[in-house]
Amino acid sequence: MTAVRILAAGLALAAATACTAPPPPRAQASTAGTVCAAPRGAPAAETTTTIDVIEQAYFCILGNYYGGATLDARSLLSAGFAALTQELNRNGRDVPEAGMPALTGDRTSDWTAFEAAYRRITDQVPGLRDKLAVVTLEAMVASLGDNHARWTHDVERPPDAYEGDGYGLGLLANVNGPQVDGNPGVALPPLFVTTVQGGAARAAGLRPGDIIESVDGSAPFIDGKATPAIAALYPAYPEARSVRLRLLRQSTGRRWSVALEPGLYQRDLAALQVVQSKLLDDDIAYVRLRGFAPDSADRVFRAIGRLRAGRTLSGVVLDLRGNGGGSPVEATRLVSAFGHGKVTAYQCTVDARCETTRTDDTVELVGLPLVVLTDRGCASACEHFSSAVKDLRLGRLVGTRTAGVISGPAQPYLLANNTVLSFPARHHLGPDREVIDRIGVPPDHHVPLTPQDAAAGRDPALAKALTLLNE
Repeated sequence: MTAVRILAAGLALAAATACTAPPPPRAQASTAGTVCAAPRGAPAAETTTTIDVIEQAYFCILGNYYGGATLDARSLLSAGFAALTQELNRNGRDVPEAGMPALTGDRTSDWTAFEAAYRRITDQVPGLRDKLAVVTLEAMVASLGDNHARWTHDVERPPDAYEGDGYGLGLLANVNGPQVDGNPGVALPPLFVTTVQGGAARAAGLRPGDIIESVDGSAPFIDGKATPAIAALYPAYPEARSVRLRLLRQSTGRRWSVALEPGLYQRDLAALQVVQSKLLDDDIAYVRLRGFAPDSADRVFRAIGRLRAGRTLSGVVLDLRGNGGGSPVEATRLVSAFGHGKVTAYQCTVDARCETTRTDDTVELVGLPLVVLTDRGCASACEHFSSAVKDLRLGRLVGTRTAGVISGPAQPYLLANNTVLSFPARHHLGPDREVIDRIGVPPDHHVPLTPQDAAAGRDPALAKALTLLNE
């Protein structure tokens, strides 16, 4: 799995500020690190990752990352060197010189020592040089422990894919991709199928509610804690290894095993719509928002307006389950339809200097009671919206706690090999100045989905929402 795979990862804002300059001589390496700038348009074709690219990323992080000013740079270098040596071992090519150089805490001299050791090692294994560079940089970024820090490289698409196609096993479980990548500690047993999207899962006859007792022979939970085995449910292209599941269907008591091969599958067109809406109980607007894409707030407003035409509505159910986030601007605009003159979030530096995010009071108020459905798939900008609704008492949250994957808005930086490094310059706090990252937003009414609900096609959270709006 890669870092935080969420539905709307590609919707994140591309705004960033930085200055560019040609790489200076080695003697001026202390200034080389700030050479990183926002992409301008689509990057050119990706080229090889080299030690110079790693250097650029190292100093870019130190100069621009949220915690860069106070970060002990030795943690980046140690993580990178550990990954390098582990890759040597995996390939049976360990070398005598592959020992970690002494580091002093001086960022520039430590980089010089690291680079010298790196070059000595990789010169002896030229056939591994490209792979060693990749794993080194991946480990440095991962060492930040930040769910909005990632290095985007080697992006591949299946050659026969059409727009809207999915890739994988063709199922979703109650422990989803963002949880596995960003906050697995919040997952609760049992592991069960919530949605069969198509592909191998549909062909094998899996159904919602089927309990997954093991993944490739490993238990998904041990002592109530999620294990890494769950990640195998969400392979990304070009992963093609079959995944063996042991399943239980509680309604019949049947236990069986099945091997699912990852592949392309056609997804339900309805699942690709950013906004879906319908009328419930003759007077309640139900709107499902799958991601905070550009213009998504306006699409929600139009959907409510269409449902409102010719009738009096008594409330709005906004379904944000599985909403992986996207644009914080759209999240703020959507909040603005339910309250004016409010602070929706704070974006703070490591030394607690904060910028306020305020409602856009040019947005027309909806003027209806609001219930928001949340779950562990509600991440990033979705949590920005949910925390604002809860803290500002603009509505009630029903379902389960959100993902806790909202360190801060990621800013992208283009590296010299045309790959993109992204991370937040500020961290997110809710309207009450609370930390949401790794914690999530608790619902006002905790209504989890059970395997029995999934098997029967029941939606207890939606039922609770309708009860609240009909009181």
